[in-house]
Amino acid sequence: MSVRRLAEPAYQPPAFAFNKAMAAQAKTWIKKYPKGREQSAVIPLLMLAQEQEGWVTRAAIEHVADTLAMPYIRVLEVATFYTQFQLKPVGTRAHVQVCGTTPCALRGAEELKEVCRNKIHHEQFHTNASGTLSWEEVECLGACVNAPMVMIFKDTYEDLTPERLAEIIDEFEAGKGAKVPTGPQIDRWFSAPESGFTSLADEKALKKGAKSKPAAAAKAPAAAVPPSNAAKPKTASEQASPAVKSPGKKAAEKPSLDHKDRPKGIERPAKTDDLKLISGVGPKIEKTLHSIGIFTYAQVASWKKAERDWVDGYLAFHGRIEREDWVKQAKALAKGGVEEYVRVFGKKPV
Repeated sequence: MSVRRLAEPAYQPPAFAFNKAMAAQAKTWIKKYPKGREQSAVIPLLMLAQEQEGWVTRAAIEHVADTLAMPYIRVLEVATFYTQFQLKPVGTRAHVQVCGTTPCALRGAEELKEVCRNKIHHEQFHTNASGTLSWEEVECLGACVNAPMVMIFKDTYEDLTPERLAEIIDEFEAGKGAKVPTGPQIDRWFSAPESGFTSLADEKALKKGAKSKPAAAAKAPAAAVPPSNAAKPKTASEQASPAVKSPGKKAAEKPSLDHKDRPKGIERPAKTDDLKLISGVGPKIEKTLHSIGIFTYAQVASWKKAERDWVDGYLAFHGRIEREDWVKQAKALAKGGVEEYVRVFGKKPV
């Protein structure tokens, strides 16, 4: 294990204290432990200090030690042992952690590191000239199926290409990091296959079946196969090797643009709403919505059930409109933007 030391004295601030919000969280964490075991909160308190300052300073270590009545050396041991704690200043707008473990390495992690070298600094743990960006290579971040990926502060960005990572870094550098969609950067539902669901595809049918009997739940996925697929006879090769062709590979036929249930579209306005603020809408889906004349939160907020079903037919992974409740999200964003969204959902849109 590499030696981890505190930053040089020139970087160390003279003092540290939790701000009002973090002090309240610190008290909450301490109360989680029995009387006499309050020192068990050392890791959460160090994380709060890092969240507040961006990195763990010597003053923060001493403040946490004083708060928990611990010797300084004990807290220093914790801070220097766990690599989740940054012991030197990191980028104020983004600290990019690039996963370099085998699955990510096989899918292009080295190219992602090269992007960081070119756009941030040629060495790890160094900020760019303006002090806004920094990066490091880390071990597994737990999203192997969506490799390659990076973590920026607490969020992960997966299924990356070098070009996409460069765009994300530019967004954070411009102070627009909160608008970058987290998770997969392709049209994939979390860790589902890129080709689409191959089992448990109908969440509603599954829930309905679970309430009756196991057999009904077991049959639920079959109900999600489009009738056109079900009616099509299998070829001799498919009958001989049923596993050769995945049902998720064949896309369902999109609904007609002339259908009466199609939501009313509009001409592209001079200023469009950022539909990616709606959870479940990524860059690709936003492009799809634009192609059918959907550019504003108000449009999405007005969708009736039949219109939602029509739009759902245009999505690669069906059911996300209802699952993510796009209409409720859009109503909040249309009424008061991010501030209203936070009031309704208790968190910022991602």
